[in-house]
Amino acid sequence: MNMDQTKIKEQITSGQTYLGIEMGSTRIKAVLIGADHAPIASGDHGWENRLEDGVWTYHMEDVWAGLQDAYGKLKADVSAKYGVELTAVAAMGFSAMMHGYVALDKDDQLLVPFRTWRNTITGQAAEALTQRFQFNIPQRWSIAHLYQAMLNGEPHVKYISYLTTLAGYVHYKLTGKKVLGVGEASGMFPIDSAKCDYDETMLASFDALAAEGGYPWKLRDIMPAVLSAGEDAGTLTAEGARLLDPTGAIQAGIPLCPPEGDAGTGMTATNAVAVRTGNVSAGTSVFAMIVLEKALSKVYPEIDMVTTPTGKPVAMVHCNNCTNEINAWANVFKGLLTALGQTPDMNALYTAMFQSAAQGADDAGGLVLYNYLSGEPITGMEEGRPLLARAPEAVLDFPNFMRAQLYSALATLKLGMDILAGEQVAVDRLLGHGGFFKTPVVGQRIMAAAAGAPVSVMETAGEGGPWGMALLAAYRVCKAEGQTLEDYLANQVFAGQAVTTLASEAADVEGFNAFIRRYSEGLAVERAAVEHI
Repeated sequence: MNMDQTKIKEQITSGQTYLGIEMGSTRIKAVLIGADHAPIASGDHGWENRLEDGVWTYHMEDVWAGLQDAYGKLKADVSAKYGVELTAVAAMGFSAMMHGYVALDKDDQLLVPFRTWRNTITGQAAEALTQRFQFNIPQRWSIAHLYQAMLNGEPHVKYISYLTTLAGYVHYKLTGKKVLGVGEASGMFPIDSAKCDYDETMLASFDALAAEGGYPWKLRDIMPAVLSAGEDAGTLTAEGARLLDPTGAIQAGIPLCPPEGDAGTGMTATNAVAVRTGNVSAGTSVFAMIVLEKALSKVYPEIDMVTTPTGKPVAMVHCNNCTNEINAWANVFKGLLTALGQTPDMNALYTAMFQSAAQGADDAGGLVLYNYLSGEPITGMEEGRPLLARAPEAVLDFPNFMRAQLYSALATLKLGMDILAGEQVAVDRLLGHGGFFKTPVVGQRIMAAAAGAPVSVMETAGEGGPWGMALLAAYRVCKAEGQTLEDYLANQVFAGQAVTTLASEAADVEGFNAFIRRYSEGLAVERAAVEHI
C-alpha cells in the first residue's frame, strides 16, 4: 500500500471522510471523498422510472433497494481498495432529481405514488399559479402538482401532513427532520432570496386558495423548513442507519447537511455558485443555471427562477430530454455488434458515437431529430415521440446522424439560452458536467455552440452531483467561522483544479443555428407524431 493509500485508509478508519449520495433519473450514485475533497471510493445502482396510469414514478421500495445497493457497492469498493470496513464518516448528504410530489399522511404513509419531475400533467395549475404569483411556476414544481391535485378534486389532498421531494423524503426517513436545502426548496415553491425562505406573499396567496377549497392545512405547516448550505440538518438515527446499511455497520449520530437537488449539487460540483457564473448539467435531462446579478425584466415561461444552495437567485433553463435517445441508439448499435459476433465495449461505443459527430456536416447534413421521450414544456409538448426526419436532399450518414443526435440533445436548451442572451445576462464562466461531457472535447464543443459562449470542463466533471453533495457534506462540518460556500469552494476545493476551456467556433454556431431553424419549423411534425402515434 503506497503512502497516499495509507493516508486514505487512516482517514476512513478514523471517520474523516465525507459521503454524498444522489438519486438521479437513471442512476443512484454514492461518492466518498477524503480530506482533500478528492473521490476515494464510489458505488452505483441503475434504475428506471415507470409510467403507471399515465404518471412517471419510482416505487419507494426501489428507492431504498437502490440506496442500499449503491451504498453497499461503495463499502465493497472501500474494502477492495483499502482493506478496511466503512463504519463512519464525518458528514453525509443526500440529493436527488429536483421537484416532483411526495405527499405523506399523519402516519408517514404515501397518499399517492411519487410523481416525478418528468410528468407534464400540471399545465392548468402551472399556468394559473404563474398568473396569480406573477412568477414562473413550471409544471414539474411541487406546488404545481399540489394545486393540480386540488383542481382535480383528488381526495387525498385534505389528508396531507407532509409534502416534500424525493431528497427531502429520504432525508426525513434517515434523520426524522422535515427540512430541505434552499436550492431544493426553490424547486418546490418560490424563494425570497433576501430571507432565504419561502416567499411570504405567495404563501399567503396560496393559503387563500386552500382555504377556499376547505383544506385544513397551511402551506408552511406541510412543507419542509428551509436551510442554507452549512446549516445543521440533523443526524443519522439508528433507524436511518439500518435503512441505509442493513448490515448494521454504519453508526448512528453522523451529521447530515441539508438535502439538495441535482441543480444545487451541479452548481457545487462545478464551482458555479457565485454571481456571473453558470453551469450546464447534461445527462438524462439537461439544464443550465446562471447566477444572476439582477432580476430578469419580465416573467418568461421558459425560464425558471431557483437559487444556489445559499439562496442566490439563479435563472434556470430546464429541459426534460437530453441523452435518452443517444442511449437508445447506443443499444441499437450494441445489438448490431453483438449480431456480428463481437463483444461491445460500451465506453468505446459511446466515444466513437461522439467523435463521429465531430466529423459531421456543420448543420448535420439537413437532418432534423427530436429526442422527446417525454413532454417538453419549453416547446409546448405535453408528451414526446422520438423522431428523425429528413428531406430527400439531406445526407444521412453516421457522422451527420450523430451530429443531429448531439444537436437535438441540446436544442431545447438553446432556445432557452437565447432568451437569456436577449436579456444581456452576463456569464464569466460556464462549466459543463454530466455524461454528455465524458468524451473529451466533443460535448464541450457542441455545448459552446449552443450557448454561444466558452464552456469549461473540470477533470471531476464525470463525478457530477454525488461529488457535489459530498462537498456540501464536507462544508457542513469543515467550514471556518463565517466562511461562505463560495469562498470554501474556491479556496479549499477548486484551487489548482485542472480545467479545459473551449470557445465556440463560428462554423459550429452557424451550423447549430441552421439546425435550430429546421428544428423550430418542424415542431408541427413532432406535434402530429404526439397526436397520431
